[in-house]
Order: sequence, then C-alpha cells, then structure tokens
Amino acid sequence: MKKALITGITGQDGSYLAEFLLDKGYEVHGIIRRSSVEIKGRISHILNNDNLHLHFGDLIDSDSLTSVLYNTEPDEIYNLGAQSHVRVSFDNPSYTGFATGLGTQNLLTSISTSGLLNKTRFYQASSSEMYGKVQEIPQTETTPFWPRSPYGCAKLYSYWLTVNYRESFDLHASNGILFNHESPRRAEEFVTRKITRAATRIKLGLQQDLKLGNLDAKRDWGYAKEFVEAMWLMLQQDQPDDYVVATNETYSIKDFLGFVFEYLDLDYQEFVKYDANLERPAEVDLLIGNPAKAKAKLGWEPKTSTKELAKIMVDSDLKLAKQEKLLLNQS
Repeated sequence: MKKALITGITGQDGSYLAEFLLDKGYEVHGIIRRSSVEIKGRISHILNNDNLHLHFGDLIDSDSLTSVLYNTEPDEIYNLGAQSHVRVSFDNPSYTGFATGLGTQNLLTSISTSGLLNKTRFYQASSSEMYGKVQEIPQTETTPFWPRSPYGCAKLYSYWLTVNYRESFDLHASNGILFNHESPRRAEEFVTRKITRAATRIKLGLQQDLKLGNLDAKRDWGYAKEFVEAMWLMLQQDQPDDYVVATNETYSIKDFLGFVFEYLDLDYQEFVKYDANLERPAEVDLLIGNPAKAKAKLGWEPKTSTKELAKIMVDSDLKLAKQEKLLLNQS
C-alpha cells in the first residue's frame, strides 16, 4: 500500500485529493494545524476511513514537519498548504510569504533532513498567478513569469525551490501550474463561490445584493475535482517535470455572473454592486492556460466546462440556502 502525505488536506484541493487517493488504495496522511476552530468540514465524510491519518503540524514550523515525515515516510508528498487568497495577500504579505513561500522551503528541508530525498516524490502546487502581467496568450510552461501580488511572488519562490531541489538533489519533484479551479468546496471568500453563494441566497430572499470589485478580469476556470488527478499523474511519471493544468478557455467575472444568475432565472445587473475596496492594487487582467503538455505526457484533459461548473456550484449552494431558510423559519 502506497503512502501519501498531503499538506492543506482540509482545503478544497486537499479534500478532493484525499478522496482520490483513498479510492486508489493509498494510506493517506494529512497535516492539519492546531486550531480552536473546527476545520475538518470538507473531509468529515472520510474521517472514519481506516486509511486516513491526520497529524498536527504547520508549514511555518519545520520541526513539526520533520517529525511527521520521520513517522510516516511517505512515498508521495503533495504540498497544497498555503495562504491562497490573492487579495488577502496584499493585506497580510508577511504571513503569505511565510506560509506560501518559506513553508515550501521548510517542507523541502524536512524531506532532506528525514533522509527521503531519494525515497519520496514531491508535488508542489504552483499557480497561474505567477504569470500575473501575462507575456503571451495562452500561457504555457515556457511563458515568462511576472507575478503581481505577494501571493504570486511567494508561489514563484516555491516554484523555483522545487526546480532547484530537482536539479540539485535529484528529488522527484514536479510543479503543477494550476489555473483557477473551483467547486462547491471552494471557500466563500473566493469570487466564484462568493457569487454562487450570494446568488442562491438572493433567489430565496435571504440576501439583497452582492458587492464585487473588477468584473472585467478574465480567468481560466476548471473543476477542482478533476484537477487533482493531474497532480497524481505527475508523480506517476518516470521523470519529474512541470505542467500547466488548465482548460484553455477564459471567461470574465461578468460571464460567470451571467452563467450563475441565468441558471437561477435572475439578472445579475439588478443585484451586483461595485465596491472599490475589493479591487486589487495590481490586477491580473487575463489568464488562460494551454494544457497541451499535460494531455500529451499525462493523458489528462478537462472534462467539465465553466458553464457546467457554475451549475454544479449553484445546485450545491441552493441546497445550503434552502437549509438556511428552513432554519430561519423555524427560529
């Protein structure tokens, strides 16, 4: 039985990856931070699985990482943990740098300290935000990076660390340059989930409007549940490499609003209000990734369109809104 270790296992990607690996017959280990707040909601349905094991640790605490690695000796390590909200990274750049950038350094150092450099395979969750002010359209593995946020800068540091450990220490280390990927498990502060959550509440009379910043930004949106398979496929290859994981289609936030509100038989223009405080200091105007290399070498390609993804998210959030309304009526 293969063993995998996932940082960020309680997040959107971590929960889907844990499910995927358990279905593959893996023994799955996840690192979670000690917190007074319940953070296991996305993995609550698999907590009773005998092959799932959780360990306390933190990417900014290298001793905790080394201890977990010594005790688990995983065959595969998936580094998904991060402060991953771009707008928040402008407000908390130091923490973003520590968690998203130096956290990767701590994990790679712990791999070395634990004697696992030639015994494990490493996946780094890199981001399309590294492209920032894009230098070519669409973006590929050879497109120059130009990050426009502390988050993008921290991810770029982690990207090059991963390449460095691959080239310097022969670690089987791969970067997945994932473009925006969404799902019903997306945190509500991210724009797609913010939209689907608000739209369903508006539909049921639980909310009056929705405040957003720049509606013209364009993104390449895919389905997170499908993207985790690409992560796994990278670590099954004989040679490590870096791959763009995307849909090769781009839509504006206005487009996504249209998909969501039309599905609910609503006009978003009646409910969406502009809030300048939600603008980024430096905007990333357009992201679109070409996953041709992932298709050719990994056999991976997206299956769910952005419009279909919007419907999946709306259906899920509509159930939440109905539960919310029922509880409100009972109180």
